[in-house]
Amino acid sequence: MRQPPSWVASACSGFVRACAVVGVSMLGPGVWAAAVALWIWWGAGAWTWIAPFVWACIGTLALSRPVSRMFRSLVAKWTGTVIPGGYRQARPVTRMSTGYWWNGFSYERTRRDAIRDQKMRVRLTDPAVWRDLRFMGIAPITAGLIAAVPPAGIAAAVLGFSQPELSTRLIGVAGLVVAIAGAPYAWRSAEPVAVRFLRPSPAMALADRVDELTAQRADITVAQAAEIRRIERDLHDEAQARLVALGLSLATAEKLMKTDPDQATALIRDARAGAATSLTELRELVKGINPPVLTERGLVDAVRALALDSPLEAAVSAHVRLRLDPPIESALYFGVAELLTNAIKHAHATLVRITITRDGTGVVVDVEDDGRGGVAVRAGGGLAGLRGRLAVFDGTLEITSPAGGPTRARMAVPCESS
Repeated sequence: MRQPPSWVASACSGFVRACAVVGVSMLGPGVWAAAVALWIWWGAGAWTWIAPFVWACIGTLALSRPVSRMFRSLVAKWTGTVIPGGYRQARPVTRMSTGYWWNGFSYERTRRDAIRDQKMRVRLTDPAVWRDLRFMGIAPITAGLIAAVPPAGIAAAVLGFSQPELSTRLIGVAGLVVAIAGAPYAWRSAEPVAVRFLRPSPAMALADRVDELTAQRADITVAQAAEIRRIERDLHDEAQARLVALGLSLATAEKLMKTDPDQATALIRDARAGAATSLTELRELVKGINPPVLTERGLVDAVRALALDSPLEAAVSAHVRLRLDPPIESALYFGVAELLTNAIKHAHATLVRITITRDGTGVVVDVEDDGRGGVAVRAGGGLAGLRGRLAVFDGTLEITSPAGGPTRARMAVPCESS
C-alpha cells in the first residue's frame, strides 16, 4: 500500500495537535464566556453579574491546575521536554499526645479535619497555584492564538467554498493554503510558552530542594539510628556474650590449673575455639558496616565478591574499573546487596546479572534477575529506603518488574570517578 507523502502526514498530525492546543488553551476563556452568556440570559441587570462572576472565578481556579497539567503532558508527549510541576506536597499529619492532630499549620480534633485544613492551606499558599492562574490568562493569547491559525484557515476555506462568488472562493483557497502551510508549525508554540510560564521559578525550585533535603536528612537520621541499634544488638547478643563466656572459662581454667590440669586444658581449648568464633562474628559485623574489600579494591571487586558469596548464579559485568567517593561506593554496594536479597527471598530467582557502566554523567548499575516479577516500591520498604539513600547523591532507582518477570533495577548516580 502506497504511503502518503510526509508533508501530508505532518500537516494532518500538526492540525490535530493545533486543535488540541486551542482546546486546552480556551478552557479558561470558555468559562468566562459562559459566565457572560449567563449574565445576559438573566437580563444583564446591575447586580446580576455577581453570581456569574463568582462562578467564573471558581471555575478558573478549579481548571488552572488541570489545564497546566494537560499542557505539560502534551509538551512531554510531543517534544520530550519534561516540565516539572513544582507543586508543594502535603506532609503526613501527626497525632499528638493530647489527642489532637497536627498538620503543619494548626491542631485539629480529627485526622480528617487536619487533612482537609492542610490541603486547603497548602493549595492557597503554594506559589504554583498563582503560576497556574497566570498561565490560564497567558496561554490563550500566546500558544492558543498561534495554534488557532490552522483551524481558522479551515473554517475560512469551508465558508469560502460554500459561496458561489469568486472573491469568497479565493478567500477559501487562501484559508486552505494557510491551514496546510501552518499546521506543521502552529502547535510548536506550546513548548516555549509552557517552558517559560509553567517551569518552577529558581526560588520555588530551591525551596523544593530544601524541603527534599530536609526530608532526606530525617530519613537518614532514622536509618542511622536503626543501624546503630542493630550493631548494638549484634554486639550484645553475639560477640559480647561470647567474650564474657570466654573470660569466665579462662578464669575457671586458671583456678583448675593446679588441681585439675586436664580439665583446665579442655577449658582453654574451648576458650580458644570461642575466641576464633568471636573473631569471625566481629569480622562479619564489620563487613556489614563497611566491607574491607570495598575500601581496599573498590566497587567492582566488592560486587564481584558479593556475587561469589550469593547462593544464586550471579554474573557481574563491568566495562570499566573505577573508584568513586566512599559514600557513593557504599550506597551502590549495599543497593546491590538489597536487590540480591530481594531476588532470593521474594522473586525466587535462579540467575542474576549485574552490569556496572559509566555514562556521560555518572555510574550506572543494572541488576536483572529471572524471578517471578511483580516487585513494587512500598513506603517503608527496603527499596524505598534504597531510593532515599541514592537520592542523597541525586541518584535514582528505576525498577521494571512485570508479573512473571524479569525484574530489572537500574541505579544511577551522577558523579566523577578517578
